[in-house]
Order: sequence, then structure tokens, then C-alpha cells
Amino acid sequence: MAIKRIQYKTKTIDISYEIFNPQAKVDLIILHGWGSNKNLMKQIFSPYMKGFRHIYIDLPGFGNSTCCLAMTTADVARIVELFMIHINASKDIILGHSFGGKVALVLDPKVLVLISTAGIYINKSFIIKLKITLAKVGNLLGLSKLSSIFKAQDAQNLSEPMYQTFKNVVDEDFVDKFSSYNGKALLCWGKDDTATPLSSGEIINSLMQDSTLEVYTGDHYFFMSHATEISKKVEETFLSTLGN
Repeated sequence: MAIKRIQYKTKTIDISYEIFNPQAKVDLIILHGWGSNKNLMKQIFSPYMKGFRHIYIDLPGFGNSTCCLAMTTADVARIVELFMIHINASKDIILGHSFGGKVALVLDPKVLVLISTAGIYINKSFIIKLKITLAKVGNLLGLSKLSSIFKAQDAQNLSEPMYQTFKNVVDEDFVDKFSSYNGKALLCWGKDDTATPLSSGEIINSLMQDSTLEVYTGDHYFFMSHATEISKKVEETFLSTLGN
């Protein structure tokens, strides 16, 4: 594990990362989802795709990376971009799971691999809307314990900057960004995903100019059981861009 110190908006952010196959000529940036870290992604994908230089990153506020300011997805992407400049990494392929997929999209790589990515707004159920209302009421009344009870699971136990970041990114609508992406995209989805449902993947696939949607058995973390197949698809997708 290594650390790069990044300066962003007068703040100092430490980015933790690991590199595999350092002599490879093609960079593969791998970004985890919300609440996760690089170790999960490394465990799954490091045995595969030996022709790429794997770069596993803890996004700001996760794993061993720090966060001291509220961010949007665009902020996170800019921090990752600054980090990439520091280590002389190229935007050959960027793979992102869930929230990491949104970050990958903003980075605008040559090949974009989206693993059950977020970014399509989904109307909240009545129960979720009620919980949000009760949490806000708790905050207004100074009842922090009441408020925390009704926080989303992904927002539990976060620092204040990360909680504000969560509120900033959770409902972002990336329809225009998906539509304007000009590279080649590989979309991989779990058939039984309830966090980012397959319908979101189908919408994204319809929005993009050059994309392929692959559907696998499993839920939001389906890729843990399908690393071999996904890795082969990533390699094939990159090879198809050569000479273009």
C-alpha cells in the first residue's frame, strides 16, 4: 500500500493505492463503490487481466484515504484525476462499481467499465421518504439520536464531511453524462440487483453511443462470483478499440 498527498480546494487529502503488474503498458484504474474500499476490488480482480497495470484506489473518505470536505461526484473525480497525474497514469480503462462507476464516467476514459453503476435517479418509496422526513425533523429538534435511526444504511457512522458528501451524491442524475460519453462502454449488471436495478443498466445502455450490456446472476455484488467472465469481457472490449 502507498499514499499520495493531493492538494484540492486548499485541503490536503491522502489517497491510498496499490499497483499490480507495474511493467504493463495499459492502465486499468479500478474504483470501488460507496462504503467499500480497494481491498475488495483487489481481491476480486488482481488475479486476472495480467496485460494491464492495475491501479486500485481508496476513494476519498474510504479505506485508508482521508476526506476533510463535503464533495460531489465531480469533486471526487477531480481528486482521482489529480492523483493519476501524480503517478503518471493514463485513462486507458477505468472500471467502477456503483458510486465508483459515476466517478469513472466523469473521468471520461477511452474504455469505461460500469459494474452496477449508480447515476439513474430512482423515485423513492413512501417508507424511504418518510424516514428522510423524520431524520430532518430530528435534526431540526436537535435530536441527533432520533435522526441517526432514520439515516440510510449507507449514511450510518459517517464523518460530517462524508455524510454531507453522501447527501450530495445519492440523488445525482447522470442521464446527460451517460448520453454525452463518446468512448466504448462495457456495462455489467446483476440480474437481481436491488440497489441499482437492472432497469438502470438498460436505460444507461440505451443512452450510450457505443455500449454493450452483459447480465449475470446475482445482486449488487454479483461481480464477486463472475470475475473471470467480466475480466475476459474487459480484455475483449479494450482489444476492439485498438486501431480505432
